[in-house]
Amino acid sequence: MSWLSDVFQKGGPFFIVNTFFLAIVIGLIVERSIYFLGRGHLNAKAFLEQLRKLLSANNVDRAKKLCDATSAPVARVAKAGLNRLHRGEAAVAQAMEETMTDTIPEVKTRIAALWSLANITTLVGLLGTITGLIRTFKGIGNSSPAERQKVLSDGISEAMYNTAFGLAIALLCMLGHLLLSSAMKKVVSDLEAFSLRFENLLADGAAGAAGTASRAPAAPTEDAEI
Repeated sequence: MSWLSDVFQKGGPFFIVNTFFLAIVIGLIVERSIYFLGRGHLNAKAFLEQLRKLLSANNVDRAKKLCDATSAPVARVAKAGLNRLHRGEAAVAQAMEETMTDTIPEVKTRIAALWSLANITTLVGLLGTITGLIRTFKGIGNSSPAERQKVLSDGISEAMYNTAFGLAIALLCMLGHLLLSSAMKKVVSDLEAFSLRFENLLADGAAGAAGTASRAPAAPTEDAEI
């Protein structure tokens, strides 16, 4: 802890500013990781298969309850389609598309900010380096020969600490952006594929129901009975 306190003292004000940005970066990465591993994570293929079995048994209510059991984007899109099932294929497609439009920004939110934070922390670290060097040269000019070595040592330490800290945070931002972007793209890809397949599933179910109704025998009329 004494080493950490010494680093903060030598780092100067811009080191503390970057510490604030580091807390933001860690919080953002943790929040998005929890989302993709928890609420945003769902096996789309397995979920579609469960819905297929329920719809094959004409159990729409249980299919809706299955969608309500999770708040994953895939389930929300499926629930939107099931709620409009009685209005026809066009209404189902429109409802699912509208829900996807609302859901995809939720999946992508705050990830792009990591790239901006990488640039900001790098610049803040560079600014701390420059101000540290300026303070060093100014201190050397105003100090006695006996004090110059300490002034030079403290100034170079401040400059290097700021440079290293800014680059380290920027590296963390880039790694977080890379991993979270991959997870985001997978969720969006699965969501688009699921939407298309589920829409086809509902359309096939409606077509099958219509075909069964058209093949049903007509009721006998009174003239036929006579």
